Amino acid sequence: MTGENAGRVKVGGAEIYWETSGNPAGIPVLYLHGGPGASPGQGYRTRHDASRFWTVGLHQRGCGQSTPAVQDDLAFLPANTTQALIEDIEAVRRHLQVRKWIVTGASWGSTLALAYALQHRDRVLGLALMAVTTTSREEVEWITEGVGRIFPEAWAQFSSQAKCRSGERVVDAYARRLAGEDRDDAEAAALAWDRWESTHISLDPLWQPGLMFDDDRRRMTFAILVTHYWSHDAFLSGGQAITQRIHQLNGIPGYLIHGRKDVSGPVITPWRLHQRWEGSRLLVVENEGHGGPESMAALVDAVEEIAAGRHRAVRPGT
Repeated sequence: MTGENAGRVKVGGAEIYWETSGNPAGIPVLYLHGGPGASPGQGYRTRHDASRFWTVGLHQRGCGQSTPAVQDDLAFLPANTTQALIEDIEAVRRHLQVRKWIVTGASWGSTLALAYALQHRDRVLGLALMAVTTTSREEVEWITEGVGRIFPEAWAQFSSQAKCRSGERVVDAYARRLAGEDRDDAEAAALAWDRWESTHISLDPLWQPGLMFDDDRRRMTFAILVTHYWSHDAFLSGGQAITQRIHQLNGIPGYLIHGRKDVSGPVITPWRLHQRWEGSRLLVVENEGHGGPESMAALVDAVEEIAAGRHRAVRPGT
């Protein structure tokens, strides 16, 4: 393993920014951030025991400190797929000379972690996932349309501002406009999208009123990428759907940590994964929504258990 603590790896036309913390001789732990289009922040770097673990984070292509930023080169957007992100992760792993690592992720990061593990099972010591999603068509339609039954006033405004063409889904309309040539229209779409995201998480016990992003550029990055991925079912449709393939991870330790009060992503998703994944454990945090301090503490404990070989499989259905 290298002694570097930050750098970039070129993958095709992208430069992927990565950073490390902790002990380079320790057990590698990869953290995959949410979004798509968010960034990892700094908190994850001190999450695990720095004397025992080597924590690796990367900024997914098109966002954060990876370049080009998605809005600066929209012609590059079609190349931004889950399969490309998996290639980026592998490029970082090879650069850092990691043989195997514990893979962690939150929200969209859990989708990416599962997709990565399914493609590179031999590189994964175990998975610890929080606010679990698979970004399936069903999940996307719930979060962009179905959950409007709980917030009908906000959804009426959100859907009317989508400017859907005949037969076009709301998410597809936003994806089209955000990637379009009219940047003023794209900015209006990004703001409308932000308001909807802030609405459907508002029942989370930890929700703070207001927009998700107070920075126009970060808001645009997030909106372009999240609608791009959601409108394409995360490029994991058909035979690539995670739930249909999850049994391929049988025998790999997995922790699925999810808040009972997660209205945006109901607990049915990790529950279904748990039913089909021998070796998984489902931990439902009763008083949290889409993540929170108790969920994060459970993720840290899960990493410790995987590292120590203390993982105990729980029979699906329990």
